[in-house]
Amino acid sequence: MSIGSLYSVGRSTPGPARPLPHARAAVPLGLRLLAAALCGLVALALTAAVFVRTYPGQWLDGVLLPRAERGGGYEQQTVLVGPAKSVLATFGSPSLIAALLGVVLLVGVLRRRLVAGVVGVGVVVSVVLLAGAVKSELPRPDLQIESSTTHNSFPSGHVAAATALLLAFMLVLPGWARRWLAAPGAAGVSVIASATMIAGWHRFSDVLGGVLLGVTVFCLAAAALAARPDERDTAGGSDGGSLWRRLAEAAVGLVVLVWALLVVVPGLAASVQRGLLIAIVAAAASTMFLVGAVVFLVRSTGFAVSLSPRSPARSPSTSETRKIS
Repeated sequence: MSIGSLYSVGRSTPGPARPLPHARAAVPLGLRLLAAALCGLVALALTAAVFVRTYPGQWLDGVLLPRAERGGGYEQQTVLVGPAKSVLATFGSPSLIAALLGVVLLVGVLRRRLVAGVVGVGVVVSVVLLAGAVKSELPRPDLQIESSTTHNSFPSGHVAAATALLLAFMLVLPGWARRWLAAPGAAGVSVIASATMIAGWHRFSDVLGGVLLGVTVFCLAAAALAARPDERDTAGGSDGGSLWRRLAEAAVGLVVLVWALLVVVPGLAASVQRGLLIAIVAAAASTMFLVGAVVFLVRSTGFAVSLSPRSPARSPSTSETRKIS
């Protein structure tokens, strides 16, 4: 006589399985990156609205980077002008930019992250084009401020490109390499940002806008990659060992940062005016914070996207059930 009941193998009690508490609370990486991109976009718009369109913003830019007494330009009176122009000429070389983008693609191919490498190159190109478009379309009104001009340079294309290039490597490098590249990479972006202000190419607001533009475009691109079905976010799978390793890396980074402040800042203070020094320190701190936040957000994400279509999932066969008779 057949009872006619079917029971799945390995199921001990009836009723739906209860998800783990951390699984319910987890937010998909794509949504977190989209939220970060939205925050970056809002911050970018506010920076442009305040520093470009308002009297207090233009005045603050002029206080931090006053115009030269002769010639009316923003080139600062310091012995660092020559080195700053050399830094900008080196980084602005098309050959160097092309070589660095080629390295991004090469690392992507070697780590089987070709799509991520192509997206990283696209982020850099998009940021450069967007920076040029914003500068040409965003008017800078004449608010009768003695230390300001109507020439619009917001945002800085050099700083935006440097930020995007650094973050492009975050799409193709493994997690441990991202953490070790973040600090020196952010320091390099800070040097380029400082050089643009020392040489009089950009104001402080232009530098901040360039960093925000690079971060915003990167978060949008990373969100698109993270939304692909092949991508897995492993950020929640850290154990005690990885936690101690990250704490050790953070301690090393903090020691290096403190050493840099003790060594570099006194030298800058002796070479530049107070307003420029404040602008340089504020730009470096903003860059470190924004880059560090983005690297932490994608710290354990592989950005692995398969180029081949995935095979459809198999439906459970009847052999997985047992009929009790």
